[in-house]
Amino acid sequence: MDKAHGITIVRAASYISLDDCHASYFSTVLANAGFFDFMITFMRNFFKSKIGLGLTLAFLALIAFAFASSDVAGNAAFGGIAGGDRVAVIGGERIDSSEFSRTVGSAVDQVRRENPTITMQAFVEQGGLDEVLEQMIDQYAISAYAEKFGLRAGDNLINSEILTIGAFKGPDGNFSQDIYQTFLSQQRLTDLMVRQDLGAGLLAQQLISPSLASPNFPDKFAIRYAALLKERRQGAFAFLPSAVFAPEGDPTDAQLQAFFTDNSARYIRPERRTIRYASFGVESLDASLTPTQAEIAARYEQNRAQYAAREVRTFTQLIVPTKAAADSLRERIGGGESLETVARDAGFSTTSIGPIERADYATQASAGVAAAVFTASQGAIATPTQGTLGWHVVRIDDVETVAARSLASVSSEIAEQLEAEKRTAALADLSARVEEQVDGGTPLATVAQDLGITVTTTPTLTADGRVYGQQGRGVPPQLQPVLETAFQMEEGQPQLAEIVPGSTFLVFEVSEVTESATAPLDEIRDDVTVAWRLSEGSRLARAASDRVMERIADGSTLGAALEAEDATLPQPQPVDLNRQDLVTQQNQQIPPPLVLMFSMAEGTAKRLEAASDLGWFVVELDDISTDEIATDDPLVAAAQRQLQTTIAEEYRQQVTRAMRDELGVERNDAAVEAVRKRLLGES
Repeated sequence: MDKAHGITIVRAASYISLDDCHASYFSTVLANAGFFDFMITFMRNFFKSKIGLGLTLAFLALIAFAFASSDVAGNAAFGGIAGGDRVAVIGGERIDSSEFSRTVGSAVDQVRRENPTITMQAFVEQGGLDEVLEQMIDQYAISAYAEKFGLRAGDNLINSEILTIGAFKGPDGNFSQDIYQTFLSQQRLTDLMVRQDLGAGLLAQQLISPSLASPNFPDKFAIRYAALLKERRQGAFAFLPSAVFAPEGDPTDAQLQAFFTDNSARYIRPERRTIRYASFGVESLDASLTPTQAEIAARYEQNRAQYAAREVRTFTQLIVPTKAAADSLRERIGGGESLETVARDAGFSTTSIGPIERADYATQASAGVAAAVFTASQGAIATPTQGTLGWHVVRIDDVETVAARSLASVSSEIAEQLEAEKRTAALADLSARVEEQVDGGTPLATVAQDLGITVTTTPTLTADGRVYGQQGRGVPPQLQPVLETAFQMEEGQPQLAEIVPGSTFLVFEVSEVTESATAPLDEIRDDVTVAWRLSEGSRLARAASDRVMERIADGSTLGAALEAEDATLPQPQPVDLNRQDLVTQQNQQIPPPLVLMFSMAEGTAKRLEAASDLGWFVVELDDISTDEIATDDPLVAAAQRQLQTTIAEEYRQQVTRAMRDELGVERNDAAVEAVRKRLLGES
């Protein structure tokens, strides 16, 4: 599990399914833990559950009766799910509706980072709600099963995991509680939720990782899979466009309304916002930034040492571990050998340093080493001196004396420094004053008037930075850094942001929010009418495809079957490809009819609906041929490597399924539906 993203709920994957006997096998193994162990664990878990002491006492009589009647079985651990306060029960542990709702919200926030315009309604329509619940059930099942057999992920272990997550570290590289709390707030999570997720991940590592350690894909399977890449298929496909069959007239009001109602999810508009903003910077300052001569002179006196005459040196340095080694090398250099030669013979390397002043070099080495180096004459070897890393053998390559600089010569330089400092301080004061006004509820217009700046109002924007309804037009560049914040703000509450550090600030507010909702039919009647025509055309195109399929079944060719239609249809497209050609030629953007062709039986014909009611495909497969593949073909090894990850994931799914079967899972569909309605704002 990726620690930094362990909270991520939404996943999308496609796996090769293994035989369900895997799940049966694991279930049998788990069941062999014994009935007695189950009963002891059941009682322990029951009395530790969140139901509470009062409810526990109320159920004691029921449990006693169950034992007396010998009617206590594995499924009795869960009981029925009553009420709407839980969406599922796994092995006695329940997932509350509130927790489920928060997790769904967090999942939508994470999806929104990749797709800023995603709405809760679209997320639910795409199956996100069920996917979140299934993953939560898996998490609870792993945790409950681990606890049943004595595995733990204690607080100290979870704390150590949190401390290692890079996203929670501050500038000093250590864990930052403030950053952690900010993360929780942004993700709409609680500390408990993060800890539960990390704990589940740690338990999953203990329970599941051993079964995934060496997922081997058999050679014969790999050879068969690799041979599929050389499989060649010959046939053709035809397209029956909906537009050819679409009615020309307009639908009746009743027909259009019925179509709109059935397809309202197509016409959901994203949330839109109008933003008012004004920027300010140096031009808004009313104070003089030009330093006076007195200020320049004072700064010169303050830093007189900086402008005094100084000496800088360039030298070559060698550091050795002992004084004896340093003295020996210095003696050899004195005998005529170069510093580089003796260093190379001794297995060391030299370093060139400078030009550098004595004080700066002292901070790198030590005061003693700097004293020795800066008292030696040019071309000489300084007296070996011990520093923090060892003994320094240094050759003085160059000595340069920098003359003192007068006030007149540095006046302009100091003036620039003082002006920059004044500008920074004045902007800080101004931004603080504006922030105080904003926090105090001062309207944006008033703030702008006080600053003498102009307020600009944007067109209606979407969360991904586009101007709504205008193709290719985006948010103004100066608003880009604050767009995400603007889509989290309340209306009419200005905020201040620093756009260019130390230079430009932006004060902005949301003036209008249009919630995501289905567009009114009257506003999109023309679009809905076109969609209705395509839908009707798709229905008629399907009927035509049925007739084409019947003619093919009676022995007609695809081309002849198309010509028998009254409508003028495109000619069929021949296909002669193997799987490698398919991937290579199509750059992995494989058209749907070709995907269907490579999953059909030889000598058959099938139909396939095109996306967005655009029409129907009829695919005919005439011949399948497969070339032999050698056991040492590189494709075989590549297939094994590729499928090992898939096998490991399949094992993980099978183990988790077996745990769920062992513990028992009950869903409260009524509670799930209640959460769905609450999230969508339905009554």
